[in-house]
Formats: sequence, C-alpha cells, structure tokens
Amino acid sequence: MDHEAIAKEVTFTAIRGRGPGGQNVNKVSSAAHMLWAFLDSNTLTQEQKDLIRSKLANSINKDNLLYIRSDEFRDLERNKERCLKKLEIMLKSAFHRPKPRTKTKPTYASVVKKKESKTRRSQVKKLRTKVSY
Repeated sequence: MDHEAIAKEVTFTAIRGRGPGGQNVNKVSSAAHMLWAFLDSNTLTQEQKDLIRSKLANSINKDNLLYIRSDEFRDLERNKERCLKKLEIMLKSAFHRPKPRTKTKPTYASVVKKKESKTRRSQVKKLRTKVSY
C-alpha cells in the first residue's frame, strides 16, 4: 500500500479545535479535519475498498468519505500529520487477517493431571460430609 499516494488523495480542512491552546484555541483554526474519497482511490483494490467500507463504517459519512479529525496539537501541520498517522493505523487494522487457529489435542500428561486434581477435589468434598455410625 502506497502511503504517499494516499496522502495526495486526501483533503484537509482547518477547523477550530477543542484541545490545548488556552484563549488562542477560540481564535485560530488549528485542528485538522481530513476527508478521503476511498472509493475513487487508484491505489486500492476493490477488495480493499470493501474491507474499508465494512470494517471502518463508523468513520464513513453518507457521501462515502472517510473522515478523521485531530486537535491534539496546537499547530495545524502536526495535526495533519496525526490525521495521516491515524489513517495508516486504521487501514492496518482493516486489512489485518488473523492467523487461523490450528486445533490441537491435550497432551497425555495434562489429561492425567486433570483427572488427578478432580479425584483429589472429590476426596476433599467427601471428607466434609457427616460421619454416620
């Protein structure tokens, strides 16, 4: 996956942030709002686009634009970089395929150990009963 090509496809908008900045946060638009039309991307396959649509559905608006917002820093450029980093993390999680589990049988020693612990526990419980004469 070509991150530089994806970075060229996104559009940024500067908006007022909620994060640090004191009184300056009310005057300066330092937060970054990123939009990406992933369906129009030339760098992704159709399968990847379908994975993004299904796994990142919470970050896609009704116009099929993936949006990310960042207002962690006081300057716009660092927030833009953070948006791209968030996008990279989201894409990695969307394209991740878990390794299939291979079934295994319990070892003979573990089966024997389990049986012994059960019989020991059974004996403890038997000793708690009332003794009849």
